[in-house]
Amino acid sequence: MYHEIHTYTELQQQIHDDLRMQHPEWVESNGESPRCDSYEALLAELLAASTRTGSNDLSLLLIAHSNR
Repeated sequence: MYHEIHTYTELQQQIHDDLRMQHPEWVESNGESPRCDSYEALLAELLAASTRTGSNDLSLLLIAHSNR
């Protein structure tokens, strides 16, 4: 379901919810999901890096991140 996102916090929450909805197999019985948490952290890092560099190409940032 689509709704307009106005803030970074709303974007984070949408990503959090969507990852868990799209990949229920990643969610443990206690509701925690280390894999989803890892993806969320990586995306936050990439968004921060794109802001610092002014780059809109997240694929280049992802490649740079994977080469660390």
